[in-house]
Amino acid sequence: MVDNFPLRLLLATFGGWVNRRQAQAIEYLVEENRVLKEHLGNNRLRLTDDQRRRLAAKGKPLGRRLLDKVATIVTPDTILRWHRKLIAAHHTYPHKTRLGRPGLMKSIRELIVRMATENASWGYLRIQGEMQKVGHCVARTTIAATLKNNGIAPSPDRPTSWGTFLKSHADVIAAADFFTVDVWTKRGLVTHYVLFVIHHATRAVHIAGVTPHPNSAFMAQVARNLTDSVDGFLHDMQFLVVDNDTLFTKQFCGTLAYAGVEVTRTAIQAPNMNAFAERWVQTVKRECLSKLILFGERHLRRALNEFVAHYHKQRPHQGIRNDLIEPSSNAPPNGDRVVVDERLGGLLRSYRRTA
Repeated sequence: MVDNFPLRLLLATFGGWVNRRQAQAIEYLVEENRVLKEHLGNNRLRLTDDQRRRLAAKGKPLGRRLLDKVATIVTPDTILRWHRKLIAAHHTYPHKTRLGRPGLMKSIRELIVRMATENASWGYLRIQGEMQKVGHCVARTTIAATLKNNGIAPSPDRPTSWGTFLKSHADVIAAADFFTVDVWTKRGLVTHYVLFVIHHATRAVHIAGVTPHPNSAFMAQVARNLTDSVDGFLHDMQFLVVDNDTLFTKQFCGTLAYAGVEVTRTAIQAPNMNAFAERWVQTVKRECLSKLILFGERHLRRALNEFVAHYHKQRPHQGIRNDLIEPSSNAPPNGDRVVVDERLGGLLRSYRRTA
């Protein structure tokens, strides 16, 4: 028989070398995991379900004794518990028996609630008809239960929302508000009060008055100007939305009421109820006034007039589909040349084509 001792010795040597290399690689990976865990400190390592499944599948064949040596992220008991859950889930039939009638689809519930909140006068049958038009056959009792679960009262007791009221009356609603501007004068820095009115439907703005002393006489004159039968900004309006500022005096409100304009006050500390006016204040300050050092009331008035002209004739508005408030009656030229129109020394710019 041929002596194969040298071959067995070579295989044993090679096997021992491979085992040592594997042990060294395992020791390195274990130490690397310990270093990474030290960096985490007291922060808990959160694993995903997929990561738990992978660790459970790899850890089960090693057994508890070897896991005690190599597992550093989680304990061996945790890995084995994950494996038991993995096996149990594999042999569990995924179908879940549901008792009773199937629930109403979320999209249908949301549509019912939307119709009820946007249309205060719609009852159950009216909503049922609209739902049928869009392809949903929903019972009257289902609509009633959905509204009740969402805290929405039946139509006779359902109040009209503030947003719905504003949208349905936008053509006859204007809003007014004050903002302050500090102006340099011979007496030093003086705070001026600017009163403006904005039309909800068109976003048109009118500067009603500028003064350092907004007293009752000033407000009375402003009210007469706004309701003038010829060129008053409010002569076609029915509602004026204002906040609870005491500057809107009883005499001011009475003059408007005599002209057929009802003054509607917002709730206390509710700027969103006068959102159009609040937004215009941000616009005029950000795009114009905050970039100017104003000297005297005349300078302030000129800056406001220039900005309002730019705002009406040259600046597109997202609230009205990026249209102009006062578009030019002339058709846009077909020329390729684009020119810029400037106001206030280039502070306000707009672009147009020219022939």
